[in-house]
Amino acid sequence: MPLLPRKGVLAVAAVIDVAMQAEGQPISAKTLAARHGLPPRHLEPMLQALVRCGILKGIRGPRGGYELARDRRGVTANDILRAAGTVDESDAPHPGSELLNRIVLPAMAGAEQEFGIALARINLEDMALEAQALAEPTGKGAART
Repeated sequence: MPLLPRKGVLAVAAVIDVAMQAEGQPISAKTLAARHGLPPRHLEPMLQALVRCGILKGIRGPRGGYELARDRRGVTANDILRAAGTVDESDAPHPGSELLNRIVLPAMAGAEQEFGIALARINLEDMALEAQALAEPTGKGAART
């Protein structure tokens, strides 16, 4: 059973892809979508959310696209997931369900907190370095598609 929604995993992959670009070489949403087998309209709202949260920077114009807005070491998987809107930060009670509010949600809260702490230890720098090694001809895997 996956713990992360597909949207969150795709957001992390897209940010890693952007992080692997040479500085000053933004990557378009169309290119990112093609690399990940998605229609561009599917990826664009997620990329805009990442821009609003200061993880990516949008560059306008014919050679525009997206680039990192922060240093790779300063971005964690947890940051990306929150920016992409895949982490629910609401502690509001759910109307009409005492079982949910008094038993289920409190029981899950500790596990969610621990999972968030673990995600915060995974930084973009480490993931991008692993991805770059994978893409190199001498790496263990084939070049990324």
